[in-house]
Amino acid sequence: MSDAGSNAPVLTNDGVPLKVSLQRALRREKLRAFLLIAPLLIFILITFVLPIADMLFRSVENGIVADTIPQTIKSLSDWDPSTGELPGEPTYAALHADLSVAVKSKTHTRLGSRLNYEISGASSLFRKTGRRIKKMDEGNYKEQFLKADKKWGDIAYWRVIRQFGARYTAGYFLNAVDAENTGDGVQFRPEDEQIYLFLFGRTMFLSVSITVSCLLLGYPIAFLLANIKVRTSNLLMILVLLPFWTSLLVRTSAWKVLLQQQGVINDFLVWTGLISDAGRLVMINNQTGTIIAMTHILLPFMILPLFSVMKTISPSYVRAAKSMGANDWTAFWRIYFPQSIPGIGAGAILVFILSIGFYITPELVGGTSGIFISNRIAYHISSSLNWGLAAALGVMLLAMVMVLFYVYDKIVGIDNVKLG
Repeated sequence: MSDAGSNAPVLTNDGVPLKVSLQRALRREKLRAFLLIAPLLIFILITFVLPIADMLFRSVENGIVADTIPQTIKSLSDWDPSTGELPGEPTYAALHADLSVAVKSKTHTRLGSRLNYEISGASSLFRKTGRRIKKMDEGNYKEQFLKADKKWGDIAYWRVIRQFGARYTAGYFLNAVDAENTGDGVQFRPEDEQIYLFLFGRTMFLSVSITVSCLLLGYPIAFLLANIKVRTSNLLMILVLLPFWTSLLVRTSAWKVLLQQQGVINDFLVWTGLISDAGRLVMINNQTGTIIAMTHILLPFMILPLFSVMKTISPSYVRAAKSMGANDWTAFWRIYFPQSIPGIGAGAILVFILSIGFYITPELVGGTSGIFISNRIAYHISSSLNWGLAAALGVMLLAMVMVLFYVYDKIVGIDNVKLG
């Protein structure tokens, strides 16, 4: 009887097995924890995940062509552009039928704008043809289209229409790397027409330069703040945080005043006799202005992680090294500096990622030689309205950051990065 009783499940006061009751309580705790973080998850989903997903979709989406002229695209599937001959009469008839519907819904102008990204003159071609489509007679459409605009006799336009007739395209990504899909395959554009690969390289170079500048300036400041009296350190920390209390636009505009050839810095150098009035330094509308202004703006993001890590380094380590015969430099380099590397890693990641996406400061002080790829993305979003290319550039920039982050993790180790 005692053996049988020992195998019986332990029950709670309400008669439920203890194991089942514990599982229910654990599920309730998990549900309660999930409900607590649900608002944050929803916020991240709406403001971060969904915009990135939309950007990924826009970088390959191309439904405007297939939706506007579906019969033409179907007819062009049997046409071989390598023969050098124009499409036949059925294709022109299909184009007439499609444009007749598109003109009524006013979508032919959007189609022209989309194809104009790939071949110049497509926008005006569809607008001009749209005004004459209602005047065309039944039959002999090829001759009427050629009469409406001679571009309909250019095989290049038909090749582009056929090429971008699919609902999804790699054309935006090809443009983002200064390439295009020609009749002979994918080819890079001539060097004098390439811009995006150069801008990606410049963005990387300037971002690294700004990160190094922030490190060289921020490390001594953080070291000083971490090794002086707390009261003095708190007072100086206010000066470090002071730029956060001023508008980014105001700070950037102030650097325009300081750096221009008739600005404060040049006037001071001329007054001291270090440079002549005719030899004023050019520090604005170039890479120099971008590096100086962005270093000032991003310097606190390097100082704060360094300071928080340096505060945790016990001064007894350095004193112990000196007591064993090490000089000041050896004690710093062999004992103190290795312990501050996690702060360097955290500050470098913050500054680099922030700088690689900046576009306001480079736009104002960088000129033509100091702008980033982000400035080009902003241009396509707000001015040229080529959202597909802007999305492709954004995806490539995101992928580049993720690759660099992966390399950084392999070399330094993300686990070694600390904020204090």
